Amino acid sequence: MAASVTDRFLRYVVIDTQSDAKSSTQPSTEKQKNLGRLLVEELLEIGIADAHLDEHGYVYATIPSNSPKNNVPVICFCSHMDTAPDFSGTNVKPQIVRNYQGGDIRLTGDSNQVIRVADHPVLKDQIGNDIVTSDGTTLLGADDKAGIAEIVAAAEFLIKNPDIKHGAIRILFTTDEEIGRGVDKVDIKKLGADFGYTMDGETAGTIEDETFSADAAEIAIKGVAMHPGFAYGKMENAIRIAGAIIDRLPKDMAPETTKGRDGFIHPTGISGVMEKANLSFIIRDFTEDGLKHKEVLLEKITKEVMGGYPGSSYTFTVKEQYRNMKVVLDRHPEIVDYAVEAIRRAGMTPVRGSIRGGTDGSRLSFMGLPCANIFAGGHAFHSPLEFVSSQDMEKAVKTIVELAKLWEERA
Repeated sequence: MAASVTDRFLRYVVIDTQSDAKSSTQPSTEKQKNLGRLLVEELLEIGIADAHLDEHGYVYATIPSNSPKNNVPVICFCSHMDTAPDFSGTNVKPQIVRNYQGGDIRLTGDSNQVIRVADHPVLKDQIGNDIVTSDGTTLLGADDKAGIAEIVAAAEFLIKNPDIKHGAIRILFTTDEEIGRGVDKVDIKKLGADFGYTMDGETAGTIEDETFSADAAEIAIKGVAMHPGFAYGKMENAIRIAGAIIDRLPKDMAPETTKGRDGFIHPTGISGVMEKANLSFIIRDFTEDGLKHKEVLLEKITKEVMGGYPGSSYTFTVKEQYRNMKVVLDRHPEIVDYAVEAIRRAGMTPVRGSIRGGTDGSRLSFMGLPCANIFAGGHAFHSPLEFVSSQDMEKAVKTIVELAKLWEERA
């Protein structure tokens, strides 16, 4: 199983699938369909007759039920094909550290890039494993091509072992998850699943049933432009106004100063000239009240700063991104309970966690497909230090297989 899932993973990561938030199309980049077409070919080859790529770049496929029972819920396994815009995903050169024996891993393409045990203590659990990294000049793409490889490998295993009874299993591979549009065009009726799992988590053994709730905020500032030679008492520089707003943000409410269940206000973009400026933020909290509080605080700071610039004006716009999936999953406890049992059957100690972020499952849960998140095994996502081990991917494959069996057994 390990060789199969790793071989697939190595094929997938060399295909550039980086998404682009500036694009208005779906998918945001046509190159994501290159991976989609390969996945359809592979799914057809292993015997999944209905595998296809739709116009939005999504891959849909079905492993038919082989159970004599007619009441087995239809389960969906989902992963995303795109990689994050945060770091280059072009010309990925995967490297394998075989039989890892401990210590820091210096990457071959950029000797300044070192995966240090001090920063990634999970490496202590990887002794003897085969660790896949990039060469340090790009990200690896384990987020979430590890999940894709695991789902395809599990599908092949189930098809080749018909004695393992299971209900109908839907496979969904999405585009543009990294830019918050992963399920914008998903056809839930066509998918036809009752419950789902995203394979998009980190450490082996982890099952997550909670995410941040998330909004985006945009502040557009209109200043007062004036020739700088005649600006005394007249100019109101929009760039300075924007800088003053950023400077007033609470230092203890940033991603780099928060952890656990603390939310944050995070500036993600700034642009401007003397006359006008724009600020972009993402706002995160595990509760709706916490999210609202941070939005009120951000607008209060903006109003106070603008008070010193009577000739200028602003607009403040908030857009909902996703909500904490725990609200939905708590109504269907068997989704997580079965995942916990499947992880245990696959030889691990289950660990329940909360995601300081979101997955496609966040949105899918509120679209009518309650969806928990299971580990894919990767670490240091969105960076050149990203890594995953073959053995942890194998454990994820076993977890998928055990989940398929559990839903059939308990129907």
